[in-house]
Amino acid sequence: MLNGKELLIHGLEELGISFSEKQINQFLLYYELLIEKNKVMNLTAITEFNEVIVKHFIDSLLVVKDFDLEKVETMIDVGTGAGFPGIPMKIMFPHMKIVLLDSLKKRLNFLDEVISELGLEDITTVHSRAEDIAKNKEYRERFDLCVSRAVANLSTLSEYCIPFVKKSGIFISYKSSTSDEEVKTAKKAISVLGGTIISKNTIELPCSDMERVFVNIEKVNETPKKFPRKAGLPSKEPIQ
Repeated sequence: MLNGKELLIHGLEELGISFSEKQINQFLLYYELLIEKNKVMNLTAITEFNEVIVKHFIDSLLVVKDFDLEKVETMIDVGTGAGFPGIPMKIMFPHMKIVLLDSLKKRLNFLDEVISELGLEDITTVHSRAEDIAKNKEYRERFDLCVSRAVANLSTLSEYCIPFVKKSGIFISYKSSTSDEEVKTAKKAISVLGGTIISKNTIELPCSDMERVFVNIEKVNETPKKFPRKAGLPSKEPIQ
């Protein structure tokens, strides 16, 4: 059985990502910081070393099987939580300028500590709800890529995320599973918000028996100014 470090190396090799010893050490330090902070606040229910490696670190990077991160300059991670997928992406693709967005300040305080301890640059945290900050011209339609591992139906997630994406940019939703019905139901919302679904791919997570579904949505038109609606509405009343 592989130990955590060997598992991380194996997982990165499976994904076809080249890495340095420094990057491996950044992941190991991230794990230590995560587990230490998790003792005093709820960051993750997954704490066992190998499980964090696979279900958080490798899973965050699995998108490389579906999308070329090398061509992304700016990215926002909506509902980043304990930093997934944003921090693993930043470790492995340091050229990207990344914003980590979350509504809970305590989580962001932890992420600021991680960013500092790992020596990461061009990555910032923003404390806000997506519905509020997406109205701010500093963030609206400014990003090549928006990602979210947050748990919500695709219609709701699209209203949170598509407003951040610039025209011709991409929103990628990480889903543990998604039915054709959910995607079909979300098509109206996605279209109204200026997007169009370009792919839905199921990819096996290395070193596990799990799969991840990636729904890729391209921004083809500007998002109408009235979206996103005020905080709470996208989840209570998804666009039909």
